[in-house]
Amino acid sequence: MEKTYNPTSIEQGLYQTWEEQGYFKPHGDTSKPAYSIVIPPPNVTGSLHMGHAFQDTIMDTLTRCQRMKGNNTLWQVGTDHAGIATQMVVERKIAAQEDKTKNDYGREAFIDKIWEWKNESGGNITRQLRRLGASVDWDRERFTMDEGFSNAVKEVFVRLYKEDLLYRGKRLVNWDPKLHTAISDLEVENIDKKGHMWHFRYPLANGATTADGKDYIVVATTRPETVLGDTGVAVNPEDPRYKDLIGKHVRLPIVDRLIPIVGDEHADMEKGTGCVKITPAHDFNDYEVGKRHSLPMINILTMDAHILASAEVYTTKGEPSTDYATDIPEQYQGLERFAARKALVAEFDQLGLLVEVKDHDLTVPYGDRGGVVIEPMLTDQWYVRTAPLAQPAIKAVKDGDIQFVPQQYENMYFSWMNELQDWCISRQLWWGHRIPAWYDEQGNVYVGRDEDEVRAENGLAADVVLAQDDDVLDTWFSSALWTFGTQGWPEKTPDLATFHPTDVLVTGFDIIFFWVARMIMMTMHFIKDEDNKPQVPFKTIYVTGLIRDENGDKMSKTKGNVLDPIDMIDGIDLEDLVEKRTGNMMQPQLAKKIEKTTRKAYENGIEAYGTDALRFTLAAMASTGRDINWDMKRLEGYRNFCNKLWNASRYVLMNTQEHDCGFAADAELEYSLADKWIESQFELTAKAFNNHIDNFRLDMAANTLYEFIWNQFCDWYLELTKPVLWKGTESQQRATRRTLITVLEKTLRLAHPVIPYITETIWQSVKPLVDGVSGETIMLQALPQYDENNFHQEALDDIEWVKAFITSIRNLRAEYDINPGKPLEVMLKAANDIDASRLETCKPVLMSLAKLESVRIITDADTLPACATSLVAQSELMIPMAGLIDKDAELDRLTKEINKTQGEIKRIEGKLNNEGFVAKAPEAVVAKEREKLEGYQATLVKLEEQKVTIANL
Repeated sequence: MEKTYNPTSIEQGLYQTWEEQGYFKPHGDTSKPAYSIVIPPPNVTGSLHMGHAFQDTIMDTLTRCQRMKGNNTLWQVGTDHAGIATQMVVERKIAAQEDKTKNDYGREAFIDKIWEWKNESGGNITRQLRRLGASVDWDRERFTMDEGFSNAVKEVFVRLYKEDLLYRGKRLVNWDPKLHTAISDLEVENIDKKGHMWHFRYPLANGATTADGKDYIVVATTRPETVLGDTGVAVNPEDPRYKDLIGKHVRLPIVDRLIPIVGDEHADMEKGTGCVKITPAHDFNDYEVGKRHSLPMINILTMDAHILASAEVYTTKGEPSTDYATDIPEQYQGLERFAARKALVAEFDQLGLLVEVKDHDLTVPYGDRGGVVIEPMLTDQWYVRTAPLAQPAIKAVKDGDIQFVPQQYENMYFSWMNELQDWCISRQLWWGHRIPAWYDEQGNVYVGRDEDEVRAENGLAADVVLAQDDDVLDTWFSSALWTFGTQGWPEKTPDLATFHPTDVLVTGFDIIFFWVARMIMMTMHFIKDEDNKPQVPFKTIYVTGLIRDENGDKMSKTKGNVLDPIDMIDGIDLEDLVEKRTGNMMQPQLAKKIEKTTRKAYENGIEAYGTDALRFTLAAMASTGRDINWDMKRLEGYRNFCNKLWNASRYVLMNTQEHDCGFAADAELEYSLADKWIESQFELTAKAFNNHIDNFRLDMAANTLYEFIWNQFCDWYLELTKPVLWKGTESQQRATRRTLITVLEKTLRLAHPVIPYITETIWQSVKPLVDGVSGETIMLQALPQYDENNFHQEALDDIEWVKAFITSIRNLRAEYDINPGKPLEVMLKAANDIDASRLETCKPVLMSLAKLESVRIITDADTLPACATSLVAQSELMIPMAGLIDKDAELDRLTKEINKTQGEIKRIEGKLNNEGFVAKAPEAVVAKEREKLEGYQATLVKLEEQKVTIANL
């Protein structure tokens, strides 16, 4: 092993070896249990972000554990074609490089350009997954647009259509006027903005008046341009001001349309004027009100969100209607929607119908790709009838066939599933799975896997002209098939029989509805077991929190608080950091903090933190379901942890390589208490680690490893071995060497799923020294399990007592400022025979590690000098102080410390007695000051006690 731990020198080459040797593949022994996880397919346009790194670390840790348990393990990898995102990337590319649009190419040629881009540049995120150490089976990598998966998508569409679970209809969708496509709710970013609320008078028709005699009502709206599409006004049926108007009409200003007043609880008596204009074709809430009261829908906008020359009128079922005229005043025709807003407000004002304009806080929907305000729009789209699919999916969770971790997310799942609407699955794009539907010249629709099948099934002659639907399917539709489509369905493949259902899905709460629920519905509908029972896609859904910045804010490029996990692995180039800061790509405060950490790392010879440090940090923070505030200090700390393991392993190798480690059959071995203690500690660690992994508590599993490796093995056991290795008998040394190397080897295996690179590298040096250990890689070795034969409770108790004894000595040295290297005379007033026996048995270790000149048992009858004392279990440890310290100098030092501490107490008490400070300061700041005060008060008591002890010497 190299003297210095350098992750850069080991990681990338090691991963390439793993992949080339096929270690990530399932072993194929179907007599062993199968275990499988599908990676949520990242967008092919994407790059690794902290959320990916977090979830992929969890999945890889689970996968590596199962592989090491000997199970037939598959981590299925693949990417999503990301319809909108990919099309935008290529459109921008041809615009910048060729000054062309997709229309210049035409559909087929443009799709060829996308495939060309995908083959050249679409693998960035999979390369980054390799950097993270993801042990996926790359030979099974799937893409949602590959031929096999595309066939599965077509098969699902056709079957759903034939089962009347899929239809085409005109309904309201989120419309992106820039990209000219429907988008999902997940692709809508709601942004808080300052806006206005306009109050307009709507004249009552046919001589009607309000309860207070007015011949008009006042409606309030934040979108005046939609007035042109109003088909009703809603009032609360319990509202005494307006309930007598229900069934009467208003005459809509400007367009002179007679529209009804309806009673609906959507109108809030306490909110606004109590009267709500209803525009079913341009508002989702109004759409539902319109359906309840059979109000026609009037579309007034083009696909570009400009005002139409002639409105489009439909029934609530989306069929053409003649209930209202299609006229739109000429002055508004062709106006952009926000220009129309200004013009309409001005005309209301001119007509004397503008009552007032109020400032109003708005939540405005923007398309996350197009970046423009989303418009609710009536369009023809394809829909899945979700109600029949939802019931088995709900039952699967209720019956425990699928379990959420944490369980509380079941409630979120049920609330969505119980309010499920039909699912819009079509998108107005070129890149994606083109909808397998064809239309003849009369508009009749035919659905099939291809045109030949359509013609054959419907008896269509060759001269019947058919045109395929131009739309493509929503990417969530194809990804809903991910667990079974990746395994060869609709064919009954051996992989499908072996690896489905999968075991765990690791995902975020924000896509429980968009992806998780739809996978459950689709899988249970199409995949049945041998008893024809619907099969679930996964048995457990592990819901992770979000990775936030150190202030708890969500990471976003807009905020400039995004951290790149590759930067966390390789270290951040200071020039790049300056460029990000000056280019407003990173918050100055964040950049400054990272620069400080980076410079400190460079000063300590750290050029990279490494993948293992990042993975351990993420695992240690992975408490189930909770959001995580990123902390660079923890990354730095866990890099130090990896370095500690490296150096400890070098110590073990230096003391075992080319030495007799006692593996010969006739070797005489005399194990020390410390040897038996570390074996026992390891067994407890293995037991706890496996239990935490089984319960998806990776944070506790990582902390268990940290505690054992850093505190027990490195800090204590290695120190406890030194007296034996330096002065023990040959049989004692052999036993300790054997324990050193075997416990290290087992520890490396236990830690491997979390920190794979460093453990593999060290293991390759350790492997030749351990009898019975063979194989090319650590990842195919057995994951250690608890073995009670290696557990020794007595040794555990004895060494814990020894640790307490040594710690007490060290604490007293620090407390009384005694030189750490000065040999001490120590006395022990033993509380019982066990402690007395422990002292005699462990005397060589105590003398060596505690730096003692002598140690002896005393009784109550002994006359004692002034001593510093401490309790070890129930026995009293004493150090005679005479001659150890300069009494006057120590009293002087203590007096200064007491004065300083009293000053701090007085300062903080002054703050806390200041009513202004307590009233105005944040609660957390006040609590922190109180906590500091308590700490200083405790310190003062201790210092005064020490002063009395010294004064009595």
